[in-house]
Parts: sequence; C-alpha cells; structure tokens
Amino acid sequence: MKTLVYSTRPYDKEYLEMANRHVHKFHFYETRLERRTAALAAGFPAICCFVDDELDASVLKQLSRGGTKLITLRSTGFNNVDLVSAEELGLTVMRVSQYSPYAVAEFATGLILALSRKIHRAYNRVREGNFLLDGLLGFDLHGKTVGIVGTGKIGSVLSQIMNGFGCRLLGYDVNQNKACLDLGMRYVSLNELLAQSDIVSLHAPLTPETRHMINKETLSLMKPGAMLVNTSRGALVDTRALLSALKKQQLGAVGMDVYEEESHIYYQNLSEQIIPDDVITRLTTFPNVLVTGHQAFFTCEALTMIAETTIQNISDFKAGRTNENIVEAKNKMKKAS
Repeated sequence: MKTLVYSTRPYDKEYLEMANRHVHKFHFYETRLERRTAALAAGFPAICCFVDDELDASVLKQLSRGGTKLITLRSTGFNNVDLVSAEELGLTVMRVSQYSPYAVAEFATGLILALSRKIHRAYNRVREGNFLLDGLLGFDLHGKTVGIVGTGKIGSVLSQIMNGFGCRLLGYDVNQNKACLDLGMRYVSLNELLAQSDIVSLHAPLTPETRHMINKETLSLMKPGAMLVNTSRGALVDTRALLSALKKQQLGAVGMDVYEEESHIYYQNLSEQIIPDDVITRLTTFPNVLVTGHQAFFTCEALTMIAETTIQNISDFKAGRTNENIVEAKNKMKKAS
C-alpha cells in the first residue's frame, strides 16, 4: 500500500523498512504534518504520523480531499487527532496500542535516580575537573513514597521497579490495576497522592480531563522538596505554573521528557539558534531540573515493535481486517497508557 511517512528521522526509516520487507511502498519525508504540508499526501491512500504531527479538522479535510483513507500513528497516544472529524470524513485511524512499557518506565527510573543523586550535575563537574561533593547530597529511594498517576502498562512496570527499591506505592487511576494492588499499592485521590508522595511520576493519557492536571493548585499540595517526573504527555503539566513553583522552591526536583509546547522544538537540532520559547529556556537553567527531548520510548525493542505494528496496521486495513489498534471517537476517553 502506498504510504507517506511524515516526520521521518533516520531511525524511523531504518526500522520501518526492516519490518516492511518490501510489502508496502513507503515515501519518507522529514516534514512535519500541518496545514501547509498536508497537500504532500495527495494521492497517498495511507499516511504514517508521529506524536507532534497536527491532525486537526482542517488538516484531516485536506487529507480526505487528497484521497487519504488511513492514518496510522507511530505512537500510543492519539490526543493530536480530531477523532470526531476523522470519523465524519470516513478516515480510519490506527495506533500502536502497546510497544515496550519497559522503555518508558525504565527511563522514568533513570530520571528519578539522576535527580535524587544529582548525577547530571556530577557528570558536568567532573568533566571540568571538579571532584568536590559539595551540593551533590542525595537521598535513598528505599522507604520513600512514590505516587504513580496512571497505572496502566507503563505505570504498572514502574510500580514493580519502585517496589524493588523498597518504596511505598500510591496510585491514582480511574481503574485499579490488580498487578499494582498485589505489590501493595494503595489507590487514593489525586490530592492525597500529591500531598503524601516524595516522588510523583505521571503516566496518564492526555484528555480534556487530564490537561493541566498538575497546575498551580495541585502543585501547592505537593510536599516541600518533592520530585515531579513526567514521561507521558507535556500538557498534563501547566508549565508556567511549574516554573512559578520552582522559583518559589516548592519542589525539590523536576524531570521532564515531554513539554506541552514541544512540537516546534523537539526532534530538531537548535544548538546554533536562539530558542524563542522563554519557558523551556528558563526551565533548563534550574540546577534541579532535568529536561530530555521526548526520548523515553527510544529503545531498539520499542522501535522494532512500533514498526512491526505499523506494518501490520497497514496490511490489516488493506485486507479489510480490523484489529485492536483502530481508534474511534467513542474510544477517545479510554486509557492510552
């Protein structure tokens, strides 16, 4: 099936071609999908997109007029797609409903360890010949309370890891996960979780209800000196409110692999430019903030599964088969974690 792949990086092409085995005909573009680039898809019955591609009503209309019938996402989340418009236009939307939950959970653990032991700061010091320990005092994870917001596949794996460190587990989710309960997790309200946790890790999907769930009011509930880690979706956190909380020294540390305005920044080399986003620039100046470029998913195992699932989605659509990866408007509120 003739498919245009948007937002292609070298690794996307490598893994998709390896999984494809010449079954489908791919055309790769580095270009991000948005209104001005939607015309590139004219004549392509299928397109393949990533998390920062724009799939609002106006883009979907252009795609439909150009003959596109299938939108396959190289991601689990689908908050960037107007599913109601897609359904009205007769467009099928498919995603990668699961890949490696270990990739994201292990990366979140890495952020927690780096921040709790100030490894990122020590690394830079030693490179400059500074071997002093002043300012690098950390804390044990053993015995700490870890609050996990969203206990789906990724949150469940993180729960297992944190349990291995000897942490007390609190969870917040609309559904209680038996695997987490078996580890001794106690489910509480979001407010109670924030108030009691030494470390809070976000693993919830982005929906209208969860957008800015971490805001001025909820940040004020967190323990003084607590750590906040977000490897899920940037807009779960009101970043300006987070910036204010950091300035007031309400938080001890923040780990961010995602950012609510990341679409025009991430997956680009801006090292020779002045970044116009004052918020992300300010965040990177805090010594207790560790920002990464949406790489938590980025493992060989995850890329392999993403590519293989994408190929299967295209093949199933072409053959008229349905599978669990079809996303419909009525599913919008279902968990994507």
